Amino acid sequence: MSTPRSQQLARPRVSPWLLLGRISNLPTVWSNALVGIALASAAQAAAGIALPAPSNAHVLALAVALSLLYVGGMYLNDAFDRAFDAVHRPERPIPSGAVSARAVLSLGFGMLAAGIALSGYCGFARTGTFAAALAAAALAALIVLYDLHHKGNPLSPVLMGLCRVLVYVTAALATHAAYSPALALASVALLGYLIGLTFIAKHETGGSIVRFWPLVPLVFPALYGFAADGLAPKALALLVLVHTALTLRLVLSPAHRNVPKAVSQLIAGISLVDAIAIAATGLPELSLLAIAVPGTTRVFQRVVPGT
Repeated sequence: MSTPRSQQLARPRVSPWLLLGRISNLPTVWSNALVGIALASAAQAAAGIALPAPSNAHVLALAVALSLLYVGGMYLNDAFDRAFDAVHRPERPIPSGAVSARAVLSLGFGMLAAGIALSGYCGFARTGTFAAALAAAALAALIVLYDLHHKGNPLSPVLMGLCRVLVYVTAALATHAAYSPALALASVALLGYLIGLTFIAKHETGGSIVRFWPLVPLVFPALYGFAADGLAPKALALLVLVHTALTLRLVLSPAHRNVPKAVSQLIAGISLVDAIAIAATGLPELSLLAIAVPGTTRVFQRVVPGT
């Protein structure tokens, strides 16, 4: 049944600024931050370093900093892709004339700068070092590199994966001033998942997938979870495996093909990957929070598209 035109006109429009920032995906950034904080806290405890647990204010400030970096990157992505979008996605805010490219560029770079500054403040206030600021600056540089050169770039899935890995690293270094082996393992799992996700996203505007090996890294989080100590990471690994398999049906089955939906579901699934990493630190209660994020993200994506 079609929606009456009067109801269509009454339905509130989503702000183009929210569309540009893909803000529905922000919960996955927050769960990334929780991983960095949890792994850093576990590393400092194992090393016998007596630091108080991160305060709620510290966690909130770090979430805001990383959100600024994410949204700023999304703004620049649309600004740099405006010529492509004018042909393939003319409904996007810039080619449709809803916002100006100059304003988007200014806000995008401004948010990256603010994200670096706030990340650096969080890190210096807690550890007395500028390690978090350097990590955030590296993240911002990688975001700009990806946004400038992701169309037709075979390495763009790796670049996108490294952007998310640097969210882990920035959050960890803002909590504890050392990189840990546990963080490295979690980073590899996340990197693999993002490589597969971004490879699929490259086919969102058309074209069939003819190479399947880039999808293999999608199983890295499951392998990571099965190898971790404890029942919780293994159970979450199975959940991620099932979620990924069901989503791939939307990519590989001609009868059910819906790549945009698959990409949105995989983005939401990032938080399930995060839940594995958190559970591996021996904090299954905190991992429950990350498990709740995919559903929240999917609900938000119904209002603001995630891609």
